[in-house]
Amino acid sequence: MQYILSLDQGTTSSRAMLFDHAGAVVAMEQAEFAQIYPQPGWVEHDAQEIWQSQLKTAKNCLKNISNQPVAHTIRAQADPVLIASPKFQVLGIGITNQRETTVLWDRRTGQPLANAIVWQDRRTAARCDELRSLGHAELIQQKTGLVLDAYFSATKLAWLLDNIPGARARADKGELAFGTMDSWLIWNLTGGHRGGVHVTDASNASRTLLFNIHTLQWDDELLALFNIPPSLLPKVVASSGVVGQTDAALFGAPVPIAGIAGDQQAATFGQACLKPGMAKNTYGTGCFMLMNTGSQPVASSHKLLSTVGWQLGNKATYCLEGSVFMGGATIQWLRDGLGIIQSATEVQALAESVPDSGDMYLVPAFTGLGTPHWDPYARGAMLGITRGTTRAHIARAALEAIALQSADVFTAMSQDAGFALSELRADGGASANDLLMQMQADFSGVPVVRPKVLETTALGAAYLAGLAVGFWSSVDEIASQWQMDRRFEPRISADDRAVKLARWHKALARAKAWAAD
Repeated sequence: MQYILSLDQGTTSSRAMLFDHAGAVVAMEQAEFAQIYPQPGWVEHDAQEIWQSQLKTAKNCLKNISNQPVAHTIRAQADPVLIASPKFQVLGIGITNQRETTVLWDRRTGQPLANAIVWQDRRTAARCDELRSLGHAELIQQKTGLVLDAYFSATKLAWLLDNIPGARARADKGELAFGTMDSWLIWNLTGGHRGGVHVTDASNASRTLLFNIHTLQWDDELLALFNIPPSLLPKVVASSGVVGQTDAALFGAPVPIAGIAGDQQAATFGQACLKPGMAKNTYGTGCFMLMNTGSQPVASSHKLLSTVGWQLGNKATYCLEGSVFMGGATIQWLRDGLGIIQSATEVQALAESVPDSGDMYLVPAFTGLGTPHWDPYARGAMLGITRGTTRAHIARAALEAIALQSADVFTAMSQDAGFALSELRADGGASANDLLMQMQADFSGVPVVRPKVLETTALGAAYLAGLAVGFWSSVDEIASQWQMDRRFEPRISADDRAVKLARWHKALARAKAWAAD
């Protein structure tokens, strides 16, 4: 019984999953961790809590599979195969992670100097405005494929260096290390301050504003622009390949760490969007739509991002990406902020209890707006509320908002691609919501296809690791494992779609630039 262990370090929880050769999940563990909001627009995580939660889920996942006293079923390519022995072997570990979230730690002690600054955090928006006013935005976009925005890591890291007493001087001396969550986990998994490996892969590096996606290297001009000492940076490695072994004390034996990718790139790989023109949308905390553009980055004229999808050997595959900041987090807000549902699973039934939203629109710009608006000063709004508005209408408007934001990204992506995209593959936790998937098909005007395995982010990381250790032989074998669960066809007319989108864009205009002053 051979498996790949996938560590999926997300924005609100850490998960561990074991995958068999058929790409099926045979064990899974999940642990939520605290969301920290020191002031409006700021979002932080305790990096040590994340490390401990990820380690705990990994150990529990392995414990679950090793403690099975009787035969258990492993889904294979054909018929299920019963394995009578509880013994198993983990051939490798794949890591995928929330991107852009920034950790700064002490190389000697292994302790973070402050809480991690999360990708959703907007505290450096003014610094981005300043750099934009100085004329740097075009250079940054040409080199990185990204827009100049507080979403990315560079201004977060600079903020930490400038606001933690003594941090910049210590960084100049080489005493500190920077990383996104993949780097932080790998460093701890491989021994931490006792000699941990300090690496990241090209997909994560491409989200920092410090990485040249054309040369696949850290860029000296960008480092100087953001005032980042090179000594802080991890080594950039391929997305598939053994980068080190876990500390033997963690799992009882060393395990190769063999795959790394940012969560959205990993999901694209897990969705088998392996040919140019194939696109997927992941419905997680945010919604992230990526389209494979092949071996060359495509410059967007509609405010999409050009990013490294993954790197196999010396060859990079690029993607166009659109980012929606509030996807599943909007449903979390219904639960935690408004209290109109007790769990996320209730939202579909509540939304289906009314035929429509009553012309009420929710703009969930709680942390600004991403693609294609890139407005860090937008804030949330509900418009069209009447005496007849109920919590059911709010729930339906929340689901519509997720689909409408993604429809805007889909339109921009189709325009950049230069051809009509024929379908959209969907994954992530919220893609299990049939009403949301139908809304997405209606508002985008193309079929939405949901796979049988929704955990494509973790699966993509497992595939990258498995390729490196020979568990899977090729990307063709991976592509052959993808299976469809359900296809959602558009049901509304083009005229009705146009009316809905026009009302949505009117609501968006009311929410934009709200916090600019």
